[in-house]
Amino acid sequence: MKTRRSFLSQIIATGVAPVFVPAHVLRSQTAPSNKITLGVIGVGAQGTHDMRAFLNHDDVRVTAVCDVNKKCIERAQQAVAERYGSADLKVMSDFRELNRDKSIDAVLMALPVHWHSIPATDAILNGKHIYHEKPMGMSMQESKHVRAAVKKTGVVFQFGTQQRSDLKFRWACELAQNARLGKLKEIQVGVPGGKIGPDFPEQPVPDYVDWERWVGPAPMTTFNEGKLKRDNHENLTNFSLGMISCWGIHHLDIAQWGNGTDDTGPVSVEAEATYPDKGGCDAVLTWKVRMEYANAAPITFVNEKNMDIGHGTRFIGENGWVHVLRGNIKASDDALLRDPANKEGTMPIKLIASLEHTRNFVDAIKNKQRAICDIETAVRSDTLPQLTAMALKAKRKLVWDPKTESFANDEAANVLMNARPFRGEWKLPEIG
Repeated sequence: MKTRRSFLSQIIATGVAPVFVPAHVLRSQTAPSNKITLGVIGVGAQGTHDMRAFLNHDDVRVTAVCDVNKKCIERAQQAVAERYGSADLKVMSDFRELNRDKSIDAVLMALPVHWHSIPATDAILNGKHIYHEKPMGMSMQESKHVRAAVKKTGVVFQFGTQQRSDLKFRWACELAQNARLGKLKEIQVGVPGGKIGPDFPEQPVPDYVDWERWVGPAPMTTFNEGKLKRDNHENLTNFSLGMISCWGIHHLDIAQWGNGTDDTGPVSVEAEATYPDKGGCDAVLTWKVRMEYANAAPITFVNEKNMDIGHGTRFIGENGWVHVLRGNIKASDDALLRDPANKEGTMPIKLIASLEHTRNFVDAIKNKQRAICDIETAVRSDTLPQLTAMALKAKRKLVWDPKTESFANDEAANVLMNARPFRGEWKLPEIG
């Protein structure tokens, strides 16, 4: 039987600082045979945040972590040790090794955007259920590729658009879908814009990170420690589409939900933008986007405060409006904000209720059901920032066919959907 001293000895041996572990943490309430084993690919800021949420579930056991950054691995080990009282954890630097581990049931993939599609597809083809951090990838071809893998294997897929597991966002979308605002006239979406970042002069690559593997499929670039920070690499076009995608997907996903368009998309998109004229960040800085739908309300998508549009999603109807963002919901009439859980029967359309996003994923695996942000929802929502990026590249209005998911009679636009060229050995795994 292990004593507290032996626990601390084990933790110290792994290089993780000793922690006090409450007794209730050490007692498992779920038999090991009934636990879902989880591997984590990418334990940076977002990955560790998501992993901590999974650590709260007694019927989940995090058994392996994978990263090419040793500092991130050490922080992940510390988090696991705090929860389980032991640093007994498989540590890997190659996602393929983790994905082929038959003892792992599910994978949390939370890598930088340029790495999303390759390890995610590999995990799915190895039969792993996947919690896939947003966005889907850097091209529409990549998101479709992941979808094809999910359809082939039938695994549970959860997209990291966690606002659908928030009462306030569901409430706003139910008000919109139930015509409590009258007929929807417009949906306004505002998110943080890009940034004028620092310069990134070349630095020697430190021994704690495998820079070659961190860059992976993206074009090789010189190392600077600042590029490892999420707020920076998400604003570098080498690694991301910028805030139109990394932030935009969250509130555009809510716009899709409230618009009742989860199974379709816009028929046209027109966009204009500005870009940084100094500093190391080169992703889109400010933008104005208009998306028209055949049988639903149009969406105006901007960087917040542009066109006096604030942060969040605002549904504007003929009789009123509701504006929702994280932690807050407002409406043109306070009467609209009664009955938040929609229990009084005033709104017959009731959307899927999820109280916590990682819990919804775990329950979907156990009950063999679709998660609230399944692959179809993910691809359709992710299409909106992808279309924005393509319209900016084309510098003209694009006409989209949501049924065929292509641009009709526009070969030049269709080329923009293709996956960016991958560097070196990296490519999308073949689905067959």
